[in-house]
Amino acid sequence: MRADSAAQIALLDVQSQDSVIAQLVHRRGTLPELARIAELQRARAELDSTRIEADTEVSDLSAAQRKADAEVEQVRARRTRDDDRLNSGVITNPKDLESLQHELVALERRISTLEDEELEIMERLEDAQHRLDKVTADIAGIDTDIAQHEAARDAALAEIADALAAAQADRELVVVRVPDDLLALYDRVRENKGGVGAAALRARSCEGCRLELNGADLRELAAAAADEVLRCPECDRILVRTAESGL
Repeated sequence: MRADSAAQIALLDVQSQDSVIAQLVHRRGTLPELARIAELQRARAELDSTRIEADTEVSDLSAAQRKADAEVEQVRARRTRDDDRLNSGVITNPKDLESLQHELVALERRISTLEDEELEIMERLEDAQHRLDKVTADIAGIDTDIAQHEAARDAALAEIADALAAAQADRELVVVRVPDDLLALYDRVRENKGGVGAAALRARSCEGCRLELNGADLRELAAAAADEVLRCPECDRILVRTAESGL
């Protein structure tokens, strides 16, 4: 393949812009904010699981407390009715009076037992509510951190987008100076060579693979016509001769 020296030099400018674009794309995908946001989101998911458990426990214990309150009130109401009957004087049969007195004693014991159970439930509910409040506060703190990192991420992405637009515009200015067949070859080589398809020959070294060429290869390159498109004998990238090639 042949292309005049100016077109080959322009290809180096295209490569330079492509390298800048690749670096910006890499930076966009590896922003430290992205990793931190992902880490915070994982921590939040774990905390949210804990929050759901704590919320369920609070809900269950609240229901248990309402049930215990209702049972206590029910037994107290029965005790009040029995106490009123006992004090009303309407019951005169000794056996009935004794039975009512025994029932009042049993009701007092039942009330005491229920109140103890109610107190235990209240204590457990207080502990569960404390855990729920704490994990809710922790989640709120993480949400604040996530929002801050997302703002930093968005600012960085906007900066990268501007830089990408500028680099792509600069590329458009130089790519028009490269013939289609040379550009097609460059694109194929670049795809196979980790993003570097063309490199300058400077001080007898290929800037693509960073290797110094041996004397025989250098003599062969020096003998090539000025418009011949050369390939590095070491890495097979397009090798562009410059005034600093050392040939």
